[in-house]
Amino acid sequence: MDFQLSDEQRMIKETVYKWTVNELGPLQEKIDAEDWFPPDFFSRCAQIGILGITIDEKYGGLGGDVLMQTLAVEQMSRICPALGMTYAAHSNLCANNICKNANEYLKNKYLPPMVAGEKIGAMGLTEPNAGSDAMSLRTRAVRRKDRYILNGSKMFITNGPIADILLVYAKTSPEMGAKGISAFIVEKDFPGFSVARKLGKCGMRGSPTGELIFEDCEVPVENLVGQENNGVNVMTGGLDIERIILAGGSVGMAEQALEYSIGYSVEREQFGRPIARFEMIQQKLADMYARTEASRLLVYRAADCAERAARGGKGTELTRVAAAAILFAAEAATWVCDQAIQIHGGYGYCLEFPVQKLWRDAKLYEIGAGTSEIRRMIIARELTAEAFAKRGERHGMASFLGSATAQSV
Repeated sequence: MDFQLSDEQRMIKETVYKWTVNELGPLQEKIDAEDWFPPDFFSRCAQIGILGITIDEKYGGLGGDVLMQTLAVEQMSRICPALGMTYAAHSNLCANNICKNANEYLKNKYLPPMVAGEKIGAMGLTEPNAGSDAMSLRTRAVRRKDRYILNGSKMFITNGPIADILLVYAKTSPEMGAKGISAFIVEKDFPGFSVARKLGKCGMRGSPTGELIFEDCEVPVENLVGQENNGVNVMTGGLDIERIILAGGSVGMAEQALEYSIGYSVEREQFGRPIARFEMIQQKLADMYARTEASRLLVYRAADCAERAARGGKGTELTRVAAAAILFAAEAATWVCDQAIQIHGGYGYCLEFPVQKLWRDAKLYEIGAGTSEIRRMIIARELTAEAFAKRGERHGMASFLGSATAQSV
């Protein structure tokens, strides 16, 4: 793998960071204090052309790679993690999954307005009683002539309260277990769909998160994504990419917390000299840097695995590398942000200093897109599967987890 970014990747990275600093930076206090979502956020994103980074050019996108999308989330998350997550839910969880799995009719209908920022996207997977165990979801879809009738609810859905277009998973054949799940595109105006409530969060404030209700929700048959009962393949393929891209958000938060800490430690004086001269502060900064850079390299490697897998490459280890990337990056970001608070001391615990916001925001990525505990189980399953297969045994953990373990944002 070449660790040098291409000119196009570098341009995305620099453009998104400068835009975020100039356009979103001045709004941060209001976004966090009021849990406020800027209503023109997506139209602004469309103006700099980042809503369709991985979307084919014929639908208005850039036709770029997973690393480009990861870089965009990484750089936006340095200044505004909440909107970085909202952006990722729209462009990756919804739009990219439609682009990779839907037919031409659905792509032509839904992708252009999403790339143009005219429609907001979300993904409905997690339920009140089905988070990490996505296979136990209870939302049902029953076909009646030219409609599917959906009944159930979804919880913790990023963009749920503001979404126009939702990629929703439901069981069409419950008796088939994981093989009986289907994916549908639901519009907010479909009869029977409603937003039950917007959820308040301690972090990632400004990113609207909600509970969704499907009560005899009517979905046209043509809005089925892929084949009936094939939703698990849409789900699992999407989760690998989701984990990589959201891991980029963790890298961005860690990088910014380190940057704040370096600046503060050089300016802050105690006992007649900058605290950056003290060995214990130097150790913290060195460890923060090491974990941040290790996270970055692992996340970028995972993005490279995703691209090789998309090209039909064999042995890319995508699922376990993607899980490892977000596991390590998320826990590293939480730790780095915690150390940043410690370096800032009492000031770091005060609301006027931004490190406390990064600290609150970083924790979510240890929970969303599969908890850290589930990620470890996935990695262990992948590492031992081949050895168990050689023994002619089915790994007990693989049996427990099934073919997909989720919990998305």
